[in-house]
Amino acid sequence: MTWAIDLGNSHTRIARWNEQRELPELVELPGICRQPGGNEPLAAPRLVPTATEVLESDDWRTRVGRWPFVRDLAFLGQRAIIGRPAIERNLTLEQPDFVPNFKSWLGRRSREVLARTASRTWTAREVAEAFLWELLATVDRQMGERIRDLVITTPVHAFESYRAELQTIAKRLGVRRLRFADEPVAAALGYGLSVGGERRVLVIDFGAGTLDLALVALDPRGVEMGQCRVLAKDGQELGGNDVDAWFLEELVKPFDVDPSHVRGLRESAFWRREMLAEARRVKEALFFDEWTFFLFHHPDGTGRPRPGRDRSDPTEIHRQRLLEVLERHRVAERVEEAILRVLVEEPEGVGFDGVDEVLLVGGSTLLPGVYSRAEELFGRSRVRAWEPFEAVALGACVLSAQRFAQSDVIFHDYAFVTHDTKTHEPQTTVIVPAGTRVPTSERFWTGRVVPTCALGDLEKLFKLVICEVARPREGTRFVRDRQGGLYRGDESGSLVVVPLNESDPLLGRLDPPHEPSDRKPRLELSFSVDTDRWLRATVDDLKTGKRLLESRQVVRLV
Repeated sequence: MTWAIDLGNSHTRIARWNEQRELPELVELPGICRQPGGNEPLAAPRLVPTATEVLESDDWRTRVGRWPFVRDLAFLGQRAIIGRPAIERNLTLEQPDFVPNFKSWLGRRSREVLARTASRTWTAREVAEAFLWELLATVDRQMGERIRDLVITTPVHAFESYRAELQTIAKRLGVRRLRFADEPVAAALGYGLSVGGERRVLVIDFGAGTLDLALVALDPRGVEMGQCRVLAKDGQELGGNDVDAWFLEELVKPFDVDPSHVRGLRESAFWRREMLAEARRVKEALFFDEWTFFLFHHPDGTGRPRPGRDRSDPTEIHRQRLLEVLERHRVAERVEEAILRVLVEEPEGVGFDGVDEVLLVGGSTLLPGVYSRAEELFGRSRVRAWEPFEAVALGACVLSAQRFAQSDVIFHDYAFVTHDTKTHEPQTTVIVPAGTRVPTSERFWTGRVVPTCALGDLEKLFKLVICEVARPREGTRFVRDRQGGLYRGDESGSLVVVPLNESDPLLGRLDPPHEPSDRKPRLELSFSVDTDRWLRATVDDLKTGKRLLESRQVVRLV
C-alpha cells in the first residue's frame, strides 16, 4: 500500500490509497489526532498537531529499538509523545522537552537545539525523527502495516537540505521508497485537476502562521515526478493565529482586564492560551452562523480564573464584529496585494487572464472575504476551494499510487432553470452531476422542454440560466453561496443554488412564437463539457426543425 504525508508547521496529514474504492483517503489516528471521531469540518478532526514532547527513555525496549537491524523490522519502545497528547500535557506551562513545531528549522538549521531533557539536548533533526518515528509507529500499531512506500510533500521554496534531512530520517525509519512532491503539484492532484498540457496554477496557502503564494507551471511529465516550475512566489507572516489574537483583543474590550494580560505576559500564559482557544472557536463558528456566544473568565495575577468569578455570563457575538477586525487589519486586502505581487513578479507577463486555476489551501482561506476576493479577481469557475485542509495530502497520495486521471472531475451538480407551468416557480434540472469526468460525449445530456409562457403571453425568446447546485452529501465539507458565504455540507435542508449566468443568460429566438396553449415540447436541449470545462449547449426547435444554437459555450464549470 502506498502512503503520503503532508508535513505542516502546525498540523500533519497522513493519507493512504484505498485500493477498493480507488481513491485517496485521510487516515484518522485517534490517539494523536485533533478530535477523535469528530465530524465538525472546521475542526479538521483527523489532522495531527505537529507537536512533540521528547522522552529520554532508557528502558531496554527503546534501547533495542534503536539498533539498526531491529529498527528496520519493528518499532520498539517510545521516543516521544506527539500530537494532541503532547499539547494537552503542556497547556499550563510549556516544558523544555516540548517542541510546538520543528519544520521551519529542519532545512536551514537542523542542528539548532529545540528541546532539553534531564541529561541531553535535542536538535531539530532529532525532534523531527522522534515525531516521524512515533507517527509511523502509530500507523503500524493501528493499521497493522509498516510504511515502506511514502511520498512527502515539500514547499516549493524548500532547500535541498530539507529534502536530504527527510531522506535520511525516512531511511532510518525503514522507508524503502521515498518520493517528494511539491505542495502545489499535490494540491492540484488533490483538487482533481488534470494536466494534459501546461497549465499555470496559482496556489494560495493561507494557514495558521503564514500566507504563501506560488504561481507555478504544471505539465504532465513534471506532475508524474511530483515537480513544478515556479514562475513567481510571495510570502508573509500572516495567518489564523494573528486573527485569533486580534479577535481576542476585540472580545475582551467590555471586560475589566489589563490589556497587558492579552499581550502575553509569561505568568498569564495559560489564561491566554485558553482565551485564544475560545476566540478561535467563536471565529470559526461565525464562518457559518450569524452569531454565537463568547465565554470569558477573568484571570488573577497568575493567569488562573479569579476565585468567585470563574466565568462571565455568555456574551452574544455577531459576525459583524469579526468582519470589523478583518477589515481593520486589511486581511483580504493583504491577500490581494500578495496576489498582485506574484503576478507582477512573473517574468512571462501572465496577468489575471493567464492563470488557469486558483487553488485555496489552509484553514485561513475560510476567513470571510478571502474566497470572495479570489472570486472577484479570477471568477468563480477558476477557483477551487472545497478541500482546504486535505487537498495536499490527498494529492500526494494520488502521486504515491501513480493513479493520475487525465480528465477533470466536476465537483458540484450543474443544472438549468425552468419554471413550473402552473405555479411559475423556478425548478432545476441537473444536466452535469457531481463526479462527472470531462471531457464528456457530445450529447452527454439530452432532454426536451416546453416554454413557460409566463403570464399567459406568447413566448418569443427562450433563455438558459445555468446554476451551480450544492447538495449536502457524504464527503461534502463546504458549500458557498453566490456571495461566497459558507454553509456546512452536512446540514439538512434546502439546496444551495447559485445562478452563474443570470445577468447574461444564453438567449434564442422562437419564430413563430410559442403559444401558451401548446403543451408539446418545443425545444430539444443537448449539453456537453469540453476539455477546458466549458459547458456547451445545442438547441433544436422541434416545431420548425431549425437548429437555434450549435455547441455554444455557456459557463465554465468547477
